[in-house]
Amino acid sequence: MDYQSTRDPSLRASSAEAVLNGLAPDGGLYTMASLRDIALDWRSVLELDTRGMATEILSALLPSFTKDEMRVLVEKAYEGKFETDELTPTVRVGGDTVLELFRGPTSAFKDVALSMLPRLMTAAREKCGVTDEILILTATSGDTGKAAMEGFCDVPGTKIIVFYPDGGVSAVQKAQMATQAGKNVCVCAVRGNFDDAQTGVKNVFSAVSSGKLLDGKGVRLSSANSINIGRLAPQVVYYFRAYANLVNEGGILPGDKVDFVVPTGNFGDILAGWFAKELGLPVGKLVCASNANNVLTEFLKTGRYDKNRPFYKTVSPSMDILVSSNLERLLYLLSQDAALVARLMGELSRDGVYQIPEELLEKLHGIFWQGFCDDEGTKNAIGMVWREYGYLCDTHTAVAWDVAQQYKAENPEHAPVVILSTASPYKFPAAVLEGLGHSAKGDEFDVMERLHNETGVPVPKNLTGLRERKVRHRDVIDREMMLDYVLEKASQKEWWK
Repeated sequence: MDYQSTRDPSLRASSAEAVLNGLAPDGGLYTMASLRDIALDWRSVLELDTRGMATEILSALLPSFTKDEMRVLVEKAYEGKFETDELTPTVRVGGDTVLELFRGPTSAFKDVALSMLPRLMTAAREKCGVTDEILILTATSGDTGKAAMEGFCDVPGTKIIVFYPDGGVSAVQKAQMATQAGKNVCVCAVRGNFDDAQTGVKNVFSAVSSGKLLDGKGVRLSSANSINIGRLAPQVVYYFRAYANLVNEGGILPGDKVDFVVPTGNFGDILAGWFAKELGLPVGKLVCASNANNVLTEFLKTGRYDKNRPFYKTVSPSMDILVSSNLERLLYLLSQDAALVARLMGELSRDGVYQIPEELLEKLHGIFWQGFCDDEGTKNAIGMVWREYGYLCDTHTAVAWDVAQQYKAENPEHAPVVILSTASPYKFPAAVLEGLGHSAKGDEFDVMERLHNETGVPVPKNLTGLRERKVRHRDVIDREMMLDYVLEKASQKEWWK
């Protein structure tokens, strides 16, 4: 089954080509015309282990790869990288279930997809007969950067440049990126916020494509952000894993609905839940949990998307986003109207605002619920969950926890609730320690140790000793310099000797 651009159905690609290219030539996102045409027996998938689930789901979503090919890629992607073979375990906390997505090599949910994407990318490169080096461009609000570099580190035929907002990530996140080893990795801070970095990456793609700036140079661009379908597809798997766990524990029967609460910034994580629903999984409501940058909360209520608003740096920085790129895929798949999507994205680019038709808004209301939580509420949730249940959660999970309680209060007939936990609390130790009622003054790595001493919760192995690791990446540029920076790096045969 072909993929196509969300803005022009005539721009088609195989799933391997879609993974390899990242973005469609017109700036749209690659998507299937419909997910409901995919043949997948969801009940049988629930009986498999996590890697078996991944093989079935990914070969269905990315049909360029056979099941046998996908099985090999899945094994190579996940073998020995996660704390458990289950990859994403569930934990009962109070009356809800927490889906722990941070048990991978960089302690963030991005590990699930970014362990898989390099395998998909290199296999797609071979399948498409491409000999050019693949230069991955990625914007990160904190977690994607480290997970992407970890995944692509020294992968033959690839290089990766990560852009992050200068001053817009936690000290731990910055240290994870700045100390990343590997001959093919590069990290650069951008003066501005995440949206500036993300827009800059998209502009680089557009400039390189329209100006043919890399033609004949043996280099082509791709992306590791969730605008790449190869990054989004693996995230579908953990919705099936969570549902299967509830069935196996006797909490639900197969066919019962389950509501999922997702801390959301770029809309990829929650869109994966909708993909799971379209593939047949009995997903009830998808609850979109935002922080103070609550552009998605307003949009899902009113149908009006307006990025012309104050931008807040919060204690949940991975959600400090005002332009949620993956929303474009949802709008196309619900409307089946590429012309509408192209118009809306044009209005967003030009005016910073758009309004969807009423019938499309009604469809959204049938699928999603929404809420937001500010920094004070986030810290309160961290403290409450620890005091009442002995469970330590990070700032993004705390946002989701708070919004989950809002949702249940307003919807007393709700289904069982699963809250997606997207990062280790040790990636944001200062805010977590403050949530527990303690001062977090001083060096963030000292704060990490104090948090451990206070709670006894183990520090993930990948974060221990982080302060002592050598800083390798120090570049800081203005967003207007991103194209020149990429072209200069693309021309260099070696980045590190």
